[in-house]
Amino acid sequence: MNDDEFIYGRNPVREAIAAGRRTIDEVWVLPQLAETEWLTGVKVKIRSKAEIGHMAGTGDHQGIMAFTDAYPYASEREMLRAPKPIVVLDGAQDPRNFGAICRVADAAGAIGIVMPRRGSPGVTATVCKTSAGAVEHLLVARVDSIAGFLSEAADIGRLIVGSDAEAPTDFRSVTWTPNSVIVMGSEGAGLRPKVAAGCTHMVSIPMQGKVASLNLSVACALLLFEAVRGDIST
Repeated sequence: MNDDEFIYGRNPVREAIAAGRRTIDEVWVLPQLAETEWLTGVKVKIRSKAEIGHMAGTGDHQGIMAFTDAYPYASEREMLRAPKPIVVLDGAQDPRNFGAICRVADAAGAIGIVMPRRGSPGVTATVCKTSAGAVEHLLVARVDSIAGFLSEAADIGRLIVGSDAEAPTDFRSVTWTPNSVIVMGSEGAGLRPKVAAGCTHMVSIPMQGKVASLNLSVACALLLFEAVRGDIST
């Protein structure tokens, strides 16, 4: 059993099995979940709630966890090849935000997420749980240089749109393309200047209420669904 990698929660475990992208060594479940249909063919061991919670390090396991091999990160080339939107995260630190963005990206039909190799959480058990298993169906690439990745994307004709609360351009006024690259900054600092300079457009989301900003995943959802709106309506 590989206990270096694990995921927990019903949706994350089910989607990892369905995606088939990484080996499931064994699954720990509460007795009442042992006969769950989608666990057929998987090595299952019955454990107590306390045992699962102790191993998972959380009570938020929903009575199931799986031991797996490492998450299969994609290459930059794989990411750029697919004619679908890409989300680039420039320094997002919160794994729950990352997981929520993965869920949004999957729902909108994006190919996946690009993040820096250093200073980002990577695909952890928390990310898998927050994404409701969506991360198992996405490509996730970790790159040495976000600015370098954007330069490559621009060279093949992708529209690159950065998000900035102070930008004068309304995100709805951009002529989006289905293979747009959407660049989101860190939760506090936003985009780094070098990354912002690599964007074709910098856009903002007009706010009508008293709160000055949106959660990172909500802002990303608005931009993503705007990018794919033409495809969805045809």
